[in-house]
Amino acid sequence: MKSVGDILRAAPKMLVPVLHAYQRRLQRYGTTARGVFWKNTEWQHRRYVILERVFDDLAQAGGQTVLDFGCGYGSLFDYLADHPVLRHGRYIGADMCQDMIDAARAHIDDPRASFVRAIAATEEVDYTLVSGTYNMHLGADAAEWDSYIKASLKQLWRHSRHGLAFNMLSRNADEQYDGLYYTDPDDYLAFTREYFSTHAELIIEPPLPDFTIIVRRDA
Repeated sequence: MKSVGDILRAAPKMLVPVLHAYQRRLQRYGTTARGVFWKNTEWQHRRYVILERVFDDLAQAGGQTVLDFGCGYGSLFDYLADHPVLRHGRYIGADMCQDMIDAARAHIDDPRASFVRAIAATEEVDYTLVSGTYNMHLGADAAEWDSYIKASLKQLWRHSRHGLAFNMLSRNADEQYDGLYYTDPDDYLAFTREYFSTHAELIIEPPLPDFTIIVRRDA
């Protein structure tokens, strides 16, 4: 079995088509929800409302560091800017696409926010949020994509002191499209409980076609 490091080192080649798709999308639609393949801002924010449930009492006290993995142009920072977690806190946006990083830096001027081009966590943080990052595989082998996602999540968890929240498209979605990756919510819930923490929660809220898993460190 390949190690997490081996899988992540091999990932950039598989991710090239996805990278190019996001470059084209940003060029066409700019720093908008459609520019990162969301239907609209409302649906984009509905995911954020669910993901922010990872924030516990510690987060409410402020002064925490949040990693937005697959940050795009930084719209999650806009959403969280007034949240207690970022009161005297830090937001780190990581994305594999340099064009997205450049757009985020131009879009957001706030000393709490920083952006880095990366396909993995680069430092330890308090909370990691992942929204839509694993949705587009553009024909990559399904087993290889699944291995990449799980390796990526393991690496993110190792760098998350308190909690991790991520969403993915459900195989039970009514409408499904070529090039997108749909998977079993129960499989990923079992995965997080086996490898991360027993404090893992599965959230499904129709009509959203995805599911969210929130996992926190065992007490």
